[in-house]
Amino acid sequence: MRTARIERKTHETDIFVEVNLDGTGQFDVSTGIGFLDHMVEQFSRHSLIDLTCRIKGDLHVDQHHTTEDCALAIGQAIVQALGDKGGIVRYGHAYSPMDETLSRVAVDISGRPYLVWKAAFSQPRLGEMDTELFEHWFHSIAQTAGLTLHIELLYGANNHHICESIYKGFARAMRLAVEIDPRKQGAIPSTKGVLGG
Repeated sequence: MRTARIERKTHETDIFVEVNLDGTGQFDVSTGIGFLDHMVEQFSRHSLIDLTCRIKGDLHVDQHHTTEDCALAIGQAIVQALGDKGGIVRYGHAYSPMDETLSRVAVDISGRPYLVWKAAFSQPRLGEMDTELFEHWFHSIAQTAGLTLHIELLYGANNHHICESIYKGFARAMRLAVEIDPRKQGAIPSTKGVLGG
C-alpha cells in the first residue's frame, strides 16, 4: 500500500495528514475553515485517495497559514507515498463541468514544481474563505508534491461552481497520474531514469 503520514507542529499550525494513494476516496477532514474542508473532501472523493487532514491553525490571525500548511502537508504526504514513482502513469488531465462552469486541469508528477493558474473569482469570499487563497493552495501543493500543474477556467459564472469544478478536475487528474501502469513494470516514467531536476 502506498501510504504516508505527516505530523508537523509550528507556532502557526498543528497538522496531522495521512494518505493512501490506493484508497477508495474515504476522508476525515477538519481544517477549521468550512469551505476548505468541502474542497479537500472533494479532492479525496474524486481522486480516490484516502485522506485524513486535521489542522488546528491560528485562524484568529487569518486563514493564510492554515490554508497554506494544509496544502504543503498533503503534498508532502503524496510525494512520500509515491516513493521513487516507479510504474506510475505520471500524467493526468481532466475536463470538469459543473453546471455553467467548465475547468481544465493537467498535471505532471515531474518533480519540478510549477503552477500555471488561469482562473479568477468575482467575489472576495466563499463562505468564510478568502478566494485569493485558492491559487495559493494549489501553488503550495505543487511545491511539495513536485507537480507541474496547469489549471484553467474555460468559462463559468458562479464562484462556488468555479472553485468546486477546479478541485474536482485536479482530483480526477491526480487519480490518473498516481495510478500504477502494469505495462511499465515498475520503471521510472522518464528517459533520465529519475523524476525531478
